[in-house]
Amino acid sequence: MDEIEAGFNKMLEKVSQYEKKEADLSDQVRKADAELLSRMAELTIPVIVKIGLNMLDKGKQDTKGELYDSVFYPKKMIVLGKAEAAAFRPDDISKKVTDQFCVLSEEGKFYEMMYSSDGFIVDSYLNPVTAQEALSIYGFEVIFMLYRAIHDYVQGHEKLVESLEKTIEFVFPDK
Repeated sequence: MDEIEAGFNKMLEKVSQYEKKEADLSDQVRKADAELLSRMAELTIPVIVKIGLNMLDKGKQDTKGELYDSVFYPKKMIVLGKAEAAAFRPDDISKKVTDQFCVLSEEGKFYEMMYSSDGFIVDSYLNPVTAQEALSIYGFEVIFMLYRAIHDYVQGHEKLVESLEKTIEFVFPDK
């Protein structure tokens, strides 16, 4: 029984060592979170061109809430987070913000996309932010969402390649 207890105590020591190391490593990551996010954004640039969305710049809204005469930003973006809307837009304090998102552009730049609506015109403002500001406003969700976007993109490619391989096997069973 002493051998079992000694082995169990060794495992508990290991757990304690790993917990301390985990805390130390987590602190290091937290101290470099903006660097991590900036580097992830830089590496993601080629993918944003493929998976990014054309975000609404401005448009008109009919009585049913449908948009028409819409104008979109020329660069694609991915949405990384949503925050409680600011009271007003930095470019025009008379415009109340109805929705506010953190986006990453295909240039690798972070923005707060702020939408306003007066009931007829919906328009937006891209407020440039640093990686540190994005983390301060939107939290670690932006890192997670950026990772998740790439993860989902990779999984989609895996499924597509598998399907194409199966199709080729079916069409050309001899090869």
